[in-house]
Amino acid sequence: MSLVSRRVKEFDIDPSELDAQVALAMGTLTDEQYGTKLAGAVRELIPDTIVEAKVDSVDERTGLVIMDIGGKAEGTLSLSEFGETLPEPGQMVDVHYAGLNDDDTASISKRRADRQRAWEQLQSTHNEGDEVQGICQRKIKGGLLVDVEGVPVFLPASQVSLRRTHDISDFIGEPIRARIIKIDTERMNVVISRRKLLEEERQKQKEVLLKDIQENQVRIGVVKNIADFGVFVDLGGIDGLLHITDMSWGRVSHPSQMVEMGQELEVKVLRVDFERERIALGLKQKQASPWEGIEDRYPSGSKHVGTVVNLMSYGAFVKLEDGVEGLVHISEMSWTRRVNHPSELVKSGDNVEVVVLEIDKDKQEISLGMKQAEANPWDLAEQNYPVGTVIEGAVRNLTSYGAFVEIEEGIDGLLHVSDMSWTKKVSHPSEVVKKGDRLQCVILSVDTQKKRIALGMKQLTPDPWLEEIPGKFHVGDLLTGYVTKITNFGVFVKLEEDLEGLLHISELSDHKIASPEEVVQPGMRIEVRVIRVDIEDRKIGLSFVHSDFEENASLPDPAEAAAKAAARAAEESANDNSKVSAEGGLESSLGAALGAVGAQSSAAKAKADAEAAEAAAATATEEIAETAEAEPASDDAAGEDESTKSDSTEA
Repeated sequence: MSLVSRRVKEFDIDPSELDAQVALAMGTLTDEQYGTKLAGAVRELIPDTIVEAKVDSVDERTGLVIMDIGGKAEGTLSLSEFGETLPEPGQMVDVHYAGLNDDDTASISKRRADRQRAWEQLQSTHNEGDEVQGICQRKIKGGLLVDVEGVPVFLPASQVSLRRTHDISDFIGEPIRARIIKIDTERMNVVISRRKLLEEERQKQKEVLLKDIQENQVRIGVVKNIADFGVFVDLGGIDGLLHITDMSWGRVSHPSQMVEMGQELEVKVLRVDFERERIALGLKQKQASPWEGIEDRYPSGSKHVGTVVNLMSYGAFVKLEDGVEGLVHISEMSWTRRVNHPSELVKSGDNVEVVVLEIDKDKQEISLGMKQAEANPWDLAEQNYPVGTVIEGAVRNLTSYGAFVEIEEGIDGLLHVSDMSWTKKVSHPSEVVKKGDRLQCVILSVDTQKKRIALGMKQLTPDPWLEEIPGKFHVGDLLTGYVTKITNFGVFVKLEEDLEGLLHISELSDHKIASPEEVVQPGMRIEVRVIRVDIEDRKIGLSFVHSDFEENASLPDPAEAAAKAAARAAEESANDNSKVSAEGGLESSLGAALGAVGAQSSAAKAKADAEAAEAAAATATEEIAETAEAEPASDDAAGEDESTKSDSTEA
């Protein structure tokens, strides 16, 4: 009714005039007769079926097409369902009838009818396993929607290509061939596979290829995959591997430097494994090897300029020409510098001058040297630095045995501790010099074979042991000095700056003593007598006279200190024995009891030893005092006595 009312309004017909026209058209028909005729003219439509409809009118302004389906109601279609061709009034079109809408208009669809007709056609002409052609329409979840003869079918992403495709949207709008792998009649769903069809075709190509392919053949292929170790090339049915080492005679960091995906290559067949169906390909083998005639172009000893292409911890690789590289070992980089890593001298891309040292053609290896391209400074060291030359250099490093002084860049000399001072006993070079100090030294020796230069600092001044010390110190002289160091064999006494004498333990007392600490202490001022001046061994022998100086009052009494030290040592020894005995006695109660008795006995004995040591120390103190009071009036006579005692002691 709504459609009729709309047409009345559209033609602007007066209702009374309309009634008159209807009555004229009806003639003598009664309402009963009209109903009978109308029922015969209107066909009964079954929902969810395809019916034939006639285009009644086309409204381009609203984009609607009014369709007469021959029923009680009319339906409308969108112009978009007709595609690019506009329908004409009176044209017959198949539509899908779904039933009546709430406003009593028919719900129809041309697109659905077309799809159903296409589905019926596809179902009647194709089965699972058949090959079909279609055009990829759009990307959907899990794959692509492909139009096959008007039916949208599903192409899973995993079935698009032989290899996993990163972006399947590249196939949209492209025609493809595929094979039907599933037909679901109930759901009107079809699944196809392009991969299955490609695999079948590839298998046929592979069988043909394996019959014809031979080693040393040159074939054309397409790059299908690029990996770090090489390139896979599709030869038509089977992929061959072009390893990175067979791509160029030169250095290739990554295959992508030479090829790209989809590129067509002409390659040489190197090896064919028919059982495993593997083919090794080569690109560089199409050209002659640069190692042919290598000895003629690079004879041993010849000098060349190359480019640093790679650095390793053990050396640098230098490119002499495309496909020819040599190794400059880290030991062949400098005559003088200690090179820890090649990057200290060169970097990638540097042009360097090298000398060919050795060639191994079979292994395709060349040993090169950088230092051989320059003069060896050690060959001229003996000429440039003769013995006795005074040089000036900076202290580059200190060791326990001396200091290394840089004479020139790359050449160091060793200043040994024994050559730092004529008189001072140097235990470590840091007592005299420090790193970075600039020193003057004398060349003592040059060893070009071992690449060593010995330096001396004390040799810059005259040796005081030749004239100065013998002329200044005589046997019998009484001197005062300070105890600097105490050892188990005696005492070192500082006589003047950088000069010490040795006071042997036998010269500390008239009787035998166990330790020098019984008589003297470090820092104590004492008076000594010179008993020997040894020029060859550079030593001054001393004998103890006395230590009665006021400045020694603040120091502990030597005898008491020695006694306490002895008592402390005895007590520690007793404690150690007690601990050892107690641990050993854990095995049985009897053993523990015996250990305890032993410990007590040791402690008692240690205590007795300590008391005896104190008594001995007291006696020594009295004897020292008596000796000091009875000092001889004549220094010469005393010197003779001391000299005689020294001689007898050494004898």
